[in-house]
Amino acid sequence: MELTLLGTGAPDGLPRPECPCAACSTARGGRARAATALLIDDALLLDLTPGAVFAAARAGHSLSGVRQVLLTHPHDGPAVELPAGLPPAGRVPDGRVLTLISGHRVRAVPMDAPGTGYEVSSPEGVRLLYLPPGAAPAGLREPAAEPYDMVVGDVIGRPDAVARLRAVGAVGPVTELIAVHLGHDAPPGAELDRRLAAAGARAVPDGTTLVVGDFPAVPDVPRRTLVTGGARSGKSLEAERRLETFPDVVYVATGGTRDDADWAARVGLHRERRPGAWRTEETCELAGLLAVEGPPLLIDCLSLWLTDAMDRVVAWDDARWADGGEAALRARTAELIGAVRGTRRVVVAVTNEVGSGVVPSTVSGRRFRDELGRLNAAFAAECEQVLLVVAGQALTLRG
Repeated sequence: MELTLLGTGAPDGLPRPECPCAACSTARGGRARAATALLIDDALLLDLTPGAVFAAARAGHSLSGVRQVLLTHPHDGPAVELPAGLPPAGRVPDGRVLTLISGHRVRAVPMDAPGTGYEVSSPEGVRLLYLPPGAAPAGLREPAAEPYDMVVGDVIGRPDAVARLRAVGAVGPVTELIAVHLGHDAPPGAELDRRLAAAGARAVPDGTTLVVGDFPAVPDVPRRTLVTGGARSGKSLEAERRLETFPDVVYVATGGTRDDADWAARVGLHRERRPGAWRTEETCELAGLLAVEGPPLLIDCLSLWLTDAMDRVVAWDDARWADGGEAALRARTAELIGAVRGTRRVVVAVTNEVGSGVVPSTVSGRRFRDELGRLNAAFAAECEQVLLVVAGQALTLRG
């Protein structure tokens, strides 16, 4: 089954007309995207985009053989003119199956937002799922019989849609994930590619033709990632984004509980923005979690883990530090690094970047700074990807 993406943008395209934002002002040339529309085997058109005939021609295709035009969502704004010679555009009721004269079967998939998703099966049995903008499949409870060969949808706007499909086995290790409906809320350029790769997805330019079920190279999701940055840099949000397309995530909170209203408010904000399906464990016993099989781990953060480790060996006391405390801390750190090296789980860890600011005025403060710097370097050495977050922008240091 051959799929041509006549457009890959949000319903109002990219750039938006008259929008002065930075994303729209830089979306020129190859970065510009028309509203998403899919042409399947030159016989089925899913959604309409202005200039569809010319878009198809630029991609080396014609709409003259299209036998069915289906819409997935309400097309707001100016009416899109139906090109001459095409059948009237319509929508299939949820759950209904439409069989085309070309041999393709189209099943309408219910969504949790206005719109309809379409599962398209080729005469050879290859399967594609197309999701409308801002929507995710509804009512997914039973395990899927088999994964889709390709899923095309709003990966940036609704990452939980991918998580739901993964939870029931509808997205598997070799499912090709293509991100569409990309608007000015999506990060531009290389940042978009990096974020999608973390989800095992990718974006392609308008006019790209793909062969569904052709066993493409699916982006590798890094097994171990370290996210570092200063206070309020956005490092925790970046770490959470890297796992938002996975259905089962264990959020490892190393901070414990405190009798502190400000701390409780910070913890509450973190909890509110995490997916409800994520499970939280409050522990500093990281080596044990890393050693066993299980869903991805999000560790937040190594700085608080180190604080606990130094508390255990009374590292703040110079005499205790000299009398075995330093050696005990080195042993605990080595145990953690060994567990990171040997783990088979997907791990995203958060830590604070230190050493770039004011030198601490106390011996214990300088000791913590030095030990966190050593821990960060050792942990980063075992990771496939290391990110530095500055002012909400992620810079790739490795991977």
